[in-house]
Amino acid sequence: MNDGIDTGVFPGAVLMVGNRQGILFARAFGLANRYTRQAVTLDTVFDLASLTKPLATTPAVMKLIQQGGVFLETKIGDILPAFRETPKRAVEIRHLLYHTSGYPPHRPYYLSLKDMPLAERKRALRRMLVAEPLVRPVGAVMEYSDLGFMVLCWLIEEMTLMRFDHVVNREIFHPLGLRQLFFVDLAKPAPNVSFAATEQCPWRNTLLSGAVSDDNAWAVGGIEGHAGLFGTAGNVYSLLRALLAAHAGESDFCGISHSLIRTFLRRDSHSGRALGFDTPSSENSSSGTRFSKNTVGHLGFTGSSCWMDLQREVIVILLTNRVHPNRDNNLIRAFRPRLHDAVMDLFITDVFDTLK
Repeated sequence: MNDGIDTGVFPGAVLMVGNRQGILFARAFGLANRYTRQAVTLDTVFDLASLTKPLATTPAVMKLIQQGGVFLETKIGDILPAFRETPKRAVEIRHLLYHTSGYPPHRPYYLSLKDMPLAERKRALRRMLVAEPLVRPVGAVMEYSDLGFMVLCWLIEEMTLMRFDHVVNREIFHPLGLRQLFFVDLAKPAPNVSFAATEQCPWRNTLLSGAVSDDNAWAVGGIEGHAGLFGTAGNVYSLLRALLAAHAGESDFCGISHSLIRTFLRRDSHSGRALGFDTPSSENSSSGTRFSKNTVGHLGFTGSSCWMDLQREVIVILLTNRVHPNRDNNLIRAFRPRLHDAVMDLFITDVFDTLK
């Protein structure tokens, strides 16, 4: 971790390692802000970027399924009328979670949205999602897509008649006592917490701190299904620990059945992913080479990541501000697997197997 600081992989970071029994290692490194010289602490709040997908959107979908409102096989055209007369009417919820919907990975919608009044942007974004051509046949291949999780956010709001972040707070975060996992509503003052700064954004003409880095999420007010979540490493660990315990059948997770959680965390042979989660790739995985095949996790663009080995019951969380002050710094790609191998080499034999 010190080498990551010294070689410019990131200005600051928190590394946390734990299992079902508790946290085994937690330490902060470096700077949350290069300019103010504010240090990272264990209480520093990071922009979690695409960790929003497994930590917020996916549990909210789990809850909807548990309540019987939808199924994994439910077609989005049956819930969202705007899709009924389009080729996307056959896209199922599972396709969105597995990234096999056929949606493209990314579109710079913000370029059009940023010039509209804020109150009109969400509706405009959804019109774009309806009009966006699919680039693959539905269900054919896995192609990671932010757009699919924007559709899931829309579906969640349609089913609950509540704003997405309010749903996640009520159904997931607050029942678990997680007050340091939250979305930042850009229409309101930022929460009074210590944020890790992210990028000096050229088109927003400001240093981002406490405002979501993702362009499309920012354009619609900071709250979306693919990005927008902020949090501390400790709260990320607490959520994953609760999932791990529920997966093992030892405790409840927000009223969601153990069998449904196991369904979501099971690797799909077709897509190579779990529902809403990534899994280690067979070669050149950012998780390194030491996690078991029964592992789920995710990466975030800002330099965040989490991996949970369901077999060894190991959780490794790395939160960094690698995009501070420039998002073009990609040194973390080579750093992540090296770090994860070092963590697993140390802890598997010396700590985890002993505790189990």
